[in-house]
Amino acid sequence: MSGRGKGKAAGAKAAGSQRTKSAKAGLQFPVGRIKRYLSKGKYAERIGAGAPVYLAAVLEYLTAEVLELSGNAARDNKKSRIIPRHIQLAVRNDEELNQLMSGVTIAQGGVLPNIHNQLLPKKTGKKTAGESHPSSQSQEY
Repeated sequence: MSGRGKGKAAGAKAAGSQRTKSAKAGLQFPVGRIKRYLSKGKYAERIGAGAPVYLAAVLEYLTAEVLELSGNAARDNKKSRIIPRHIQLAVRNDEELNQLMSGVTIAQGGVLPNIHNQLLPKKTGKKTAGESHPSSQSQEY
């Protein structure tokens, strides 16, 4: 034996203290990095312990939402990769995301397909020989 203790008992204690703030919060986004950005950004003199966790959770949720909708748009277009066009379609077709990102331009995103009603061709009222409009007939009582 090398004198390092028995099995995993010593290693488990060390691994628990090395756990990241993101892992403790159950998040994928980096809580420590967001805390650093908040501190260096001089948004406030002091940053609470829960602020970067909350912000990381919000950013992760928004990212997951956009990715899910973009993935659906990519699948609808029979593509396996998400391109900026899919992100644009996902964001603009979702009412809340569209409001959140109303001032955002997505490069290479294009526009939503839309034809104004006034530009559509007028529907002609062609009728068959035996058919006529009831108001055009004279009514006798």
